[in-house]
Amino acid sequence: MPDSITPQSEVSSSAGADESFGEMLSQFEKSHSRKTESGGSQRVGTVIATTADSIFLDIGFKSEGVLLLADLPAGQSVKPGDKLPVSIKGRDPEGYYQLTLGKVERPADWAALEKAFTEKSTIVGTVTGVIKGGLTVDVGVRAFMPASRSGTREAAELEKMVGQEIMCRIIKLDVADEDVVVDRRAVLEEEERSAMERRSSEIKEGATLSGTVRSLTDYGAFIDLGGVDALLHVSDIAWSRVNKAADVLSVGQAVDVKVLKVSSEGGKRRISVGMKQLLPHPWDGVKGKYKLGERVRGTIMRVADFGAFVELEPGVEGLIHVSEMSWGKKLRKADTLVKAGEVVDAVILGINVEERRLSLGLKQALGDPWAEAGKKFAAGTVIEGPVVSLTKFGAFVQLAEGVEGMIHISDLSAEKRINHPQEIVKLGQVVKAQVLAIDTDKRQVRLGIKQLAPSGLDEYLAEHKAGDVVSGRIVEVSNGQARVELGEGIEAICRVTVDSVSEKQSSSAATGPAKLDLSSLGSMLAARWKGNASAAEAKPEPVRGGQIREFRVTKIDAAAKKIEIEMA
Repeated sequence: MPDSITPQSEVSSSAGADESFGEMLSQFEKSHSRKTESGGSQRVGTVIATTADSIFLDIGFKSEGVLLLADLPAGQSVKPGDKLPVSIKGRDPEGYYQLTLGKVERPADWAALEKAFTEKSTIVGTVTGVIKGGLTVDVGVRAFMPASRSGTREAAELEKMVGQEIMCRIIKLDVADEDVVVDRRAVLEEEERSAMERRSSEIKEGATLSGTVRSLTDYGAFIDLGGVDALLHVSDIAWSRVNKAADVLSVGQAVDVKVLKVSSEGGKRRISVGMKQLLPHPWDGVKGKYKLGERVRGTIMRVADFGAFVELEPGVEGLIHVSEMSWGKKLRKADTLVKAGEVVDAVILGINVEERRLSLGLKQALGDPWAEAGKKFAAGTVIEGPVVSLTKFGAFVQLAEGVEGMIHISDLSAEKRINHPQEIVKLGQVVKAQVLAIDTDKRQVRLGIKQLAPSGLDEYLAEHKAGDVVSGRIVEVSNGQARVELGEGIEAICRVTVDSVSEKQSSSAATGPAKLDLSSLGSMLAARWKGNASAAEAKPEPVRGGQIREFRVTKIDAAAKKIEIEMA
């Protein structure tokens, strides 16, 4: 089939020699002249009403025509009574004539058809019937339009097109075989692209528009803004956290959105919109609503290694840092203690409205264990707990949740010198220790193990009682008291009278411990073993430091580990 057009003057092989092809075309046009109410494709319409996206016009038929508002030139507006030149391109399912602005040519002869084919221009045709594989269309001659190029998907829709005036494009032309094929789908697609481009160019950042949810994805939704798609990201749906768009939106739902960004990437125009931006920001009401130290309740939305984010109300979240989760446990990851979805109580530790940050504490909501530690772990108290950590200088023992005490390496053993705490205790081992000192302000407790082991003093206290006569060395005399050493590491207090203290001792009472004085030892031995009456009856020597003398135990306090004595 030749690609070129046979000249109009060429005589058809099937026609008589005296009959030109032009005459045949003229007869065909007369026989196919429109007798319907269309009255031609070009008309002047009168605006009778407008909607958000369409203009309704009176074009002289029983049914009105509809022109898309987007088809108007940028900046042009219309009102009822205005006149517009329009062309009929078809009818919609509701029976309205579909209109387009301006004039679309209807070919008058084969030359016009050839010109339209060469220039790929749009022409007007009338659907005349349904045949196998498609439709017949009157474009001045009988043309064929494949069903796939009709612009409809359903076979039932083809029947409805019969009698409609359409715009199409010639995609095949053979004058010799009178073979003409037209395409309506390409024209519709171009019109759709053109309308989308016009509509897209009218959309500006910051504008508020109405649209319809066209489709849903895990990351958001695509919104139809009158022929133009825009992406509504899941993070821009609501101020509260939304996991999936399908949780709050449905296909076909009407929504109002704000245009956040319009960009052109790779020649394609992309539009981003948001819904939450049309609502007041929740942080606008935070100031004055929450206070430092206030106890709050929220839901853990997500967990990171460094902490957990807690939603107190839609759009308002606070961070519980991993260091604020437990008094006792030293956590490295937050998910070892909390999980997403849990409802927790917390205490507000910090508020920064400008940066929209809230610092929360989980452990503070449980109560500070150090509040009662001073009473519970007073000095002298014996505790029992596991060793939770070891260092070169000591071992740390857990006394209660959030309260630890340290046993210095020097307080681990009284029997030997050790180089590392692990020589005496192991990690996790439960030990008994005595509280030596506690500082609640610094949150420090000093413990000792060796203090619980029996000592020489303990044995001495166990072996003696009030009334026993013992010997000892006077270490120091001061202010009517003598400090007496009864054995290694064992001391007692003896009250002395002023008269019994030597003048030399009184004058040097504050000089410190005295040297050993054995002068009284001879008198004591003589009285005890030799029975020397004169020595026993002799006047007692004045008390002075360094003397070794006999004393009588007057009181023993095992709990306080104190011994009181008097001169024997």
